[in-house]
Amino acid sequence: MSTFLLVFATVFLAELGDKTQMATLLFSSDERHPPLLVFASASVALVVSTAVAVLFGNLAERHLAMLPLKLIAGCGFIAIGLLLLIEYSKQ
Repeated sequence: MSTFLLVFATVFLAELGDKTQMATLLFSSDERHPPLLVFASASVALVVSTAVAVLFGNLAERHLAMLPLKLIAGCGFIAIGLLLLIEYSKQ
């Protein structure tokens, strides 16, 4: 159960206020989109994207066992952050 709670808390906190949540908020604020349909669609999208992440994570662990996956993920986050900063500075 502790793994469940750890993953739940980490993902829940990471998702708070992200672009996906903001997009969902915008869709649900539009009266043309039924709230239950927005909830179901966003939930299914999150489940599918999480399934893809788990699949790739599992494959990466098998094939990249010699490389520190946390280091690779950290570099990926830094790269995304730098790209966002460059994009912001162009505005």
